[in-house]
Amino acid sequence: MSALAADPATAGAANAAPHLAGDRWDMANRHLLRKALAEFSHERIIAPELLSDEPGDEGTGSYRLRSGDGSHEYRFCARILELDHWSIDAGSIRCFRDGTEAPLDVLEFITAFHTTLGITIQMLPVYLEEVSSTLASHAYKQWAGQPSAAELAAGVTGGRDAAADFQAIERSMTEGHPCFVANNGRLGFGISDYHAFAPETGAPVQLQWIAVHRSHAVFTSSAGLDYRAHLDAELGPLAGHFTNELQLQGLDPGHYFFMPVHPWQWENKLTVTFAAEIARRRIVYLGTGTDVYQAQQSIRTFFNTSAPARNYVKTAMSVLNMGFMRGLSPQYMKATPAINDWLRTLIEDDAALQQRGFTMIGEIAALGYHNGYYEAGSAPGSPYRKMLSALWRESPLPLLRDGQQLATMASLLHADAAGKPMVSALIRRSGLAPADWLRRYFEAYLVPLVHCLYRYELAFMPHGENVILVLEDGVPVQAIMKDIAEEIVVMGDRLDLPEEVSRIRAAIPDGEKVLAIFTDIFDCIFRFLAALLEEDGILGQEEFWRTAAAAIRDYQGQHPELADQFARHDLFAPDFELSCLNRLQLRNNQQMLDLADPSGGLQMAGRLANPLAKFAGR
Repeated sequence: MSALAADPATAGAANAAPHLAGDRWDMANRHLLRKALAEFSHERIIAPELLSDEPGDEGTGSYRLRSGDGSHEYRFCARILELDHWSIDAGSIRCFRDGTEAPLDVLEFITAFHTTLGITIQMLPVYLEEVSSTLASHAYKQWAGQPSAAELAAGVTGGRDAAADFQAIERSMTEGHPCFVANNGRLGFGISDYHAFAPETGAPVQLQWIAVHRSHAVFTSSAGLDYRAHLDAELGPLAGHFTNELQLQGLDPGHYFFMPVHPWQWENKLTVTFAAEIARRRIVYLGTGTDVYQAQQSIRTFFNTSAPARNYVKTAMSVLNMGFMRGLSPQYMKATPAINDWLRTLIEDDAALQQRGFTMIGEIAALGYHNGYYEAGSAPGSPYRKMLSALWRESPLPLLRDGQQLATMASLLHADAAGKPMVSALIRRSGLAPADWLRRYFEAYLVPLVHCLYRYELAFMPHGENVILVLEDGVPVQAIMKDIAEEIVVMGDRLDLPEEVSRIRAAIPDGEKVLAIFTDIFDCIFRFLAALLEEDGILGQEEFWRTAAAAIRDYQGQHPELADQFARHDLFAPDFELSCLNRLQLRNNQQMLDLADPSGGLQMAGRLANPLAKFAGR
């Protein structure tokens, strides 16, 4: 019996759920229902009926949405902004059940509209569970409390400790992915797991370490880095301790690699699902590491708070979250360092990227374990093939100069408990006019990604959690890309790729390549950022898109040699295809896309008017 279980009082405190109180649950439901109405309307899954225009507030209308059988009706006020973004007044939302006003309940909403939403009855319970988890997470964030937007923008330590300021921002993010309604699923976590491992708790985590037999494992690393040097840098004296542990068990350390694993994965999966590997001594438990880590927004990636200049560690987790089981493929791990080496060379050799400080933190080492039973007994891409791998990624701390600060780019869409956006706090701190601040951000982030499309037909997955911004006095001066090997794609044949990195090339139809900017940046990030600045009275959406257009036009003027590419991938076109993310999750909430065919499974729903089009030729 564990010490925790032996003391009922301690166990009760650890397993209680004080955040699940009625008032917080009501707030969470209003918050998430606002998002569901907005995003499902944006993706044209639902079509609220305009009842009237509200006097005195330009563009605001009163809307009604009815379920197919007429039993449920929702009313709310909203403005429709650029890119068909529904800016809904959360306080205006009302629900009527059979004509009588009822409390707001997102689970009831999803159930009542599941046919309209296109969720099969087989998928519906899993989606409801993800929505319930998302609500519970929001309630926890309200209950726990976080620093204000102004405190995060200034740095909770006042800039004295860049690592602590960075991690305070990381654990204070409340929203998750801006597009997905069910974005905090984490199916598999119990309440004690949530307290121990959810990013928003900021709890200290010590990783478990195992030895994996080299006959079943593959270690790869960046050029010039060997296994022993990597191990010594990560483990220090603990490497010798683990070596002695193997010898005491009568095993040859030379036949094994040392691998970190997530404590949840060890307890819930490896000791059960990989029991044969443990019994046959192909996997040997070594103990708990000494370094302390903090979980990042992606759940399975950890920042080293004991030694912030050391590598991040990314681990496999068999937890379902936002349409994917969060495993790590040993097949993908094998090529990961080589892909990172290739991309680093490309970035370092490109003058336009260097001019703007665009860079990356490399995935420098990877270790994948092949379980013969499950590889023989499952289809390619199965979660059963992705249960045991580890990845080491460089820390961004060594890239900082004095006075600089790090922030996940997701923070630009963050609003604190008082509804104050962090982006507004950063702009105020900078002392710049809002459009000038925005132009600096576009130069650091947007222009380099536009350049990669035009020069190389290379696309990243540049959402907020995948980008770290370097700030000076609140101003973005540099964008750092991460999560490289699983998320970049070369969409054309303009680049010659070495054989070991060839898997990143994908056959993307020519007309879809520009969606790397239109969908991934304009619709999935800037749509929300523009709305946030407008709603906060900082900057109107017209000025937002005029500033974006000017940044792209100035870049194009600097590169006349790419004029044919500017015409081929026209960012000033009148409109573009609406590619829908929630439709993917509603169709299959356990595997939204085949990563080997990222284009084949996309869900389109007509076209969106391009907010840059009005600035064409200016």
